[in-house]
Amino acid sequence: MTTSSLPDNRAALRLPEFRYLLSAVAFGTLASRALAVVIGYQIYEITRDPLALGWLGLVEAIPSLSLALFGGHFADRHDRRKIVLVTQGISILCALIFAALSMGAAKPSVYALYAVIFLAGIARGFSGPASGAFEAQVVPRELQVGSATYLSSVWTGCSIIGPALAGFSYDLLGTYKTYLLLAGLFSLSLISVSRIAPKPVPPAIEGESIWESIAIGIRYVFSTPALVGSMALDLFAVLFGGAMALLPIFAHDILHVGARGLGFLTAAPSAGALLASLAATRFPPGKNAGRNLILCVAAFGVSMIIFANSTNFYLTLTALFFSGVFDGISVVIRSAILRLYSPEPLRGRINAVSMIFIGSSNEIGAFESGVTARLLGTERSVWLGGVVTLLVVGVTAAISPSLRRLSLDAQPIDMQNEKNEL
Repeated sequence: MTTSSLPDNRAALRLPEFRYLLSAVAFGTLASRALAVVIGYQIYEITRDPLALGWLGLVEAIPSLSLALFGGHFADRHDRRKIVLVTQGISILCALIFAALSMGAAKPSVYALYAVIFLAGIARGFSGPASGAFEAQVVPRELQVGSATYLSSVWTGCSIIGPALAGFSYDLLGTYKTYLLLAGLFSLSLISVSRIAPKPVPPAIEGESIWESIAIGIRYVFSTPALVGSMALDLFAVLFGGAMALLPIFAHDILHVGARGLGFLTAAPSAGALLASLAATRFPPGKNAGRNLILCVAAFGVSMIIFANSTNFYLTLTALFFSGVFDGISVVIRSAILRLYSPEPLRGRINAVSMIFIGSSNEIGAFESGVTARLLGTERSVWLGGVVTLLVVGVTAAISPSLRRLSLDAQPIDMQNEKNEL
């Protein structure tokens, strides 16, 4: 089966369990994206320190990335649906704790807020690998690329609504009631997952230790150029070029648009990504996917340079929107690569490695952004990051000809041959 001969992409929508999965992704994304805006703005209001936003990303990254490989092994040895349900329950608990800390007029302790984020990071170390692997079990293999485009569209659409909802709720209802609202959204996501039947647990290799299991997943990723090339490009480009953690500073100190404006700024990249995802439902990635991935990451870097030098709210929104368009195309391509090149017995571990790459670029990148913003200034740190992104793209294109030539329209994955290789 190849991406060019896939069945009607809408076939996945006819599956009741896939519709429940879409609902779970929708409610969970609304809650998580809104939560990121609320906690970031709350911490910056308390501290007025860009480094505090950097620590926010690092506090979540330390437990989630440290546990990711073990979480991938765990997802390949246990009921992935149950793991998702338990970690969703922890997300509800964290939102309720945030609400309790925000009751009353007194400002909560930043360290208490960090402690809850650390707990959420522990849960993410298990939920990340399990969620991606579980999603692939909900639909037949021949529908996975098509279903991935719908999941990406729902995710990006709710990533637009979630931050905007957070901004309005923060201004109108306050932090306490906003956190309660987010707990309710996480609960709806949990209910949606509970409507999906449990899926088979992949068979384990007898006598295989945890470390051997983890090593097999890592070796598979690094021996597959399509996987490691696309992951590494995203890692280094977003690590230096991303600046989402600094948006509260742009909203508060540079553009002077407050929490409501921050919601729109945070939603703008997701609006662009939604456009890219919707286009992908009609035109799935195929020929010249690797070349297009490289070009989109380069365009993302240019968008971030424009964003960094803008002092006009609407120009900033436009630059962020186009950064989302180019990032959205790259996400669709990388998601297709991940699904097409991942054998079922290794999905949890491969998703764990992918999560480490993505987490390093996002959460650790947030810390890098906070540090460089304090040392160099906010605007200068962002446009220098965009320049570094362009340098990364140039080096990647030069040293990875296999990624430049990658096409997904004739790249079948032979499960039997993969099992023999493992």
